[in-house]
Amino acid sequence: MANPPHGGVLKDLVARDQPIATQLKEEAQGLKDIVLTERQLCDLELITNGGFSPLEGFMNAKDYNSVVDTLRLADGTLFPIPINLDVSEEDIRRLSIVPGGRFALRDPRDDEPLAIITVEDVYQPNLVKEAVQVFGADDPAHPSVAYLRTQVQEYYIGGKLQAIQAPVHFDYVALRYTPAELRAHFKKLAWRRVVAFQTRNPMHRAHRELTIRASRMHQANVLIHPVVGLTKPGDVDHYTRVRVYEAIMAKYPHGMGHLALLPLAMRMAGPREAVWHAIIRKNFGATHFIVGRDHAGPGKNSYGKDFYGPYDAQELVLKYHDELQIEMVPFQMMTYLPSTDEYQPIDEVPKNVQTLDISGTELRRRLKTGAPIPDWFSYDAVVKTLRESYPPRKSQGFVLFLTGFHNSGKDIISKALQVALNEQGGRSVTLLLGEGIQESSLRFTAEERDQNVQRMGFVAAELARAGAAVIVAPMAPKEHTRATVRNTVLKTAGPGGNFFTIHVATPLAYCEKTDRRGVYAQARAGKIISFPGISEEYEVPVKTDLTVDVSQQNIEEIVHSIVLLLEIQSLV
Repeated sequence: MANPPHGGVLKDLVARDQPIATQLKEEAQGLKDIVLTERQLCDLELITNGGFSPLEGFMNAKDYNSVVDTLRLADGTLFPIPINLDVSEEDIRRLSIVPGGRFALRDPRDDEPLAIITVEDVYQPNLVKEAVQVFGADDPAHPSVAYLRTQVQEYYIGGKLQAIQAPVHFDYVALRYTPAELRAHFKKLAWRRVVAFQTRNPMHRAHRELTIRASRMHQANVLIHPVVGLTKPGDVDHYTRVRVYEAIMAKYPHGMGHLALLPLAMRMAGPREAVWHAIIRKNFGATHFIVGRDHAGPGKNSYGKDFYGPYDAQELVLKYHDELQIEMVPFQMMTYLPSTDEYQPIDEVPKNVQTLDISGTELRRRLKTGAPIPDWFSYDAVVKTLRESYPPRKSQGFVLFLTGFHNSGKDIISKALQVALNEQGGRSVTLLLGEGIQESSLRFTAEERDQNVQRMGFVAAELARAGAAVIVAPMAPKEHTRATVRNTVLKTAGPGGNFFTIHVATPLAYCEKTDRRGVYAQARAGKIISFPGISEEYEVPVKTDLTVDVSQQNIEEIVHSIVLLLEIQSLV
């Protein structure tokens, strides 16, 4: 028999409210809107489908303060993580958000109304206290503390939700189950005991052996339940991970395992998060839950020490065992024994027996360099998937961003560099010259120039993601614009997010002296407005990967220095 939901009743608001969904959607058209953030969207989905049972909305002040202080809702129900709808002071004024008000909560991707919230209260949280109590320290090295400091708005809104519809997903639809659907699936297959495995990383042989061992030890089936919402910055993207999970599921004994995706925004809260994960898996119908070493830990703090002890999470889950009503399966790290070609928990290996391991750092190095990954560590299908998404450096894209005054030489450097990279071969090379994007670009206003550079950055990021070498050479006189382009490339291009800022620091006097087209003369005569170096300030880059100057170096020397920069990074 499936484990009962946390609190006894599955709060499936979408199913419960379905008969009046049309009426609610019509009402939403006349309400003021709150557009959700990505994390709020994940939270809303799991509130409305019952994954966060017994929650029926975003926490009010009484529940929030109780959870932060005691890991319990105000009524005493165990719930360790605050689930909040944060809004800015400006939003409160603009939307007139007051208790009793009703607001439509919209999907940021397609603007569809997902739910209506009836506001119970509006309150200002103590974010420092939240950081210390929930995450253990007000330390920005913790990704969720950094999120609190930089992303979370000043006020929280508490209130129950009426669901209109579930968020629409276009990826891996067949693998997305609500708690009710997954429970029905278990019932159909007569799975009475289900051990859930939480992961946000690719799985390898050790993970398979761990879960099979847990299955056989507890005579249970295995639910691989990976997080595909927000995880730790820098984690492998969920598309790659899901392809890995699909590949590794074929390695389980027939009928033992099932894969389902969890749209959770992780907080990386260690022990508290482990209790939260147990509650969520209980709501999805699992009877057992694997808690590993440093479960949901974010790594090192600002002092180079782990945020949480290796077994703090297991201890806290065990502390609340009677209330959780889900069996914790504690597991230590698995290690490979070449003498017997098997994996064993590291604490069960006899002394003097040889073991082999590949750390995450070593795995990334091997992917980066194309070095072999042994079959004792992972499966061919898994390695193939990882190599497709994380090709070696010489197959990765990159962006060379040249910035400088008009006529500084950045255009001729870019053209010569394009020739040099084409001559080497191995990847396509694209050149985006600032003045070549649009003939009238020299007469842009400062705002138009900024927008144009950002458009170039978007194009460059997409090309780099596809493995191209991209040379971008606008004037780009503003530091914030250059930073925006760099962030766009790093965020969008994945392994192709190799970005290099090259300041073509040719002095203004030299640029003006050698200007055969008379552009500077026109700018000084007022015929061209907002011209960098004349009527608009050129902000010297704060940090560059290379600084060159055509008044002191010839083009061949400069191109050679840029190619050498790429060679040092193993990109050519």
